[in-house]
Amino acid sequence: MSQTLKFGSVLLAVLALGNCTGFDTPDNLEPVATGNGYQAQWRAPDVDRKNAQFLRSANINASKCRPARGGADGKGSGIAAVVLRGERLTRNDLVDIRIADDDTFSGDYVISRDGTIKLPFLTPILAQGRSTGEVESEIASQLIAGDFFDDRPRISVRVADFASVTVGVSGAVFEPRSVEIGGVPGDQVDSRRQSALGASSEGRNLSAALRAAGGVRPDADISAVEVRRNGTLHVLDMRGVFEGQNAVDIMLLTGDSVSVPSRGCFQEDLMRPSPISPPGVSLFLSNLTQPAAGNATSAVGRDVREVPYGTRYMQAVIDTNCVGGARATSADRSAVLFSRNPVTDVSVVIERDIEDLLRRADRDDYDPFLLPGDSIACYDSTITNIGEVGRVIGIVGLSALAL
Repeated sequence: MSQTLKFGSVLLAVLALGNCTGFDTPDNLEPVATGNGYQAQWRAPDVDRKNAQFLRSANINASKCRPARGGADGKGSGIAAVVLRGERLTRNDLVDIRIADDDTFSGDYVISRDGTIKLPFLTPILAQGRSTGEVESEIASQLIAGDFFDDRPRISVRVADFASVTVGVSGAVFEPRSVEIGGVPGDQVDSRRQSALGASSEGRNLSAALRAAGGVRPDADISAVEVRRNGTLHVLDMRGVFEGQNAVDIMLLTGDSVSVPSRGCFQEDLMRPSPISPPGVSLFLSNLTQPAAGNATSAVGRDVREVPYGTRYMQAVIDTNCVGGARATSADRSAVLFSRNPVTDVSVVIERDIEDLLRRADRDDYDPFLLPGDSIACYDSTITNIGEVGRVIGIVGLSALAL
């Protein structure tokens, strides 16, 4: 082997070994080291444990919270719940109207774009936002006023099919936008239910709109969810969703707008599955630990990329095969979480030594919750890296000998 090749091999080895040395801690614009990021669990586990009772993440998070607008007793939605409860009609709903001993007015009607039902010979009848009982009463009044009947006839107004509705959702949700909820695709229509005058309205509920907008964020004030209808603001307390009680869940109409205020703090008790939480967390993963040559052989598939809402960082790291293996060669691994503050839209990078975090009794205080769209990358242990350097040097040496 020539002196040039020998020098090149040595230089390559030195550079490779240099890459095994420690790297600087990732920089963040947010002061995550002191717990002043979106969630206090973003702090690095290097604080004084003597003051652990004062430095618990739950206490740090709670100290930033503004008072719940719905009050502490959960009575913030009584009037609104009464006013908005029950099934309400909206435009494009299909209704079946039957009037006893009559063939002129009975039939199927679709509520028009202006929110009215147009029966022959009658003035358009307002249906938007009203119950079927209220529509029945107005039909009866018009029939008597027009001398079509002397006495009030028997009238039945029933919904044959609830249409989808479009509402705007803003505030402390992960994907604030206009959403379309409810309705059934044509290939999924149950004709037997329609002929039986049975239609489900659950798809048009407030909870469905919140989930369609990505679900409520952990900083949401669900004690005072705002629904604006026809210029009137209604405030609803939805804390029952997380308390195992019957929650206020009204039926929405096209044109409604929903706004979820923020308490300005990260609330751990909202980091769990519920009808108004994100349906799950889809992660972006990279697990290229040796001897895997790619994500497929590391078992990073669909089931791993999608985890339940409320999953913590360490659970995802274990789920991606970044933990365990031979202690002598695989124990000294690390992982990095790439996340984003959903309020300020500022990205953060949190690096953890996996084995150190596993062995901390207070690990939950430094184990972040995963948010939708987070990314995780795994890094090999120092021993594995050195072994890889040796393999590269061997390949270079063989190449040099071949020359």
